[in-house]
Amino acid sequence: MKKYLIIAFLVSSTILAANAQLMPTFQLGLKGALNFSTLRTDDGNWLDGSTRTGYQAGIWARIGGAGVHFQPELYFTGKSSKAEFDNPEGGNVTANVTFTSLDLPLLLGTRIGLGPLGVRVQAGPVVSFVVDEGIGQALQDVTDFNSYKSQAWAVTGGLGVDISKFRADLRYEHGLSNLSENSNRSQKINLWSLGVGYRLF
Repeated sequence: MKKYLIIAFLVSSTILAANAQLMPTFQLGLKGALNFSTLRTDDGNWLDGSTRTGYQAGIWARIGGAGVHFQPELYFTGKSSKAEFDNPEGGNVTANVTFTSLDLPLLLGTRIGLGPLGVRVQAGPVVSFVVDEGIGQALQDVTDFNSYKSQAWAVTGGLGVDISKFRADLRYEHGLSNLSENSNRSQKINLWSLGVGYRLF
């Protein structure tokens, strides 16, 4: 008799968890992350950008039902790269390039799991609004690196894990927009990010 009760409990728990996945839900939380960004050109023949570590900090929301969710996020991002430029007068010029931006990812995803444990797959566009930039003087002396756009687009995607109220994410972001006002000096940022989050409710 005890065995049948245990089986019945497990089956009912599984059904309830599955139904919970189908019901509309709303979540709100905080997020922080490290990113590893690189500034590169499309052809790679005039700018070599080495990867540098930056940060992300902000909030996220998740609205879902029927196994699919929409997750908008809003956070400040610090992106950095060490740029090496071929000087037309000879030799190479090296300096750091940094951006601080307000980023808005708009993600669609699905979650696989039961109850407080789950694995997520997410992807979507990201729009970035540059609020500050820092260009090494050595680069400004030889090119128009100080002529950057204030808005850029990218696409991002990755995997996430939910453990109770905690979140962890690994994503790749691919820059779509040329950051430079000079169309002949195309510059795009690609980055990996490793983040952690906490669900407030």
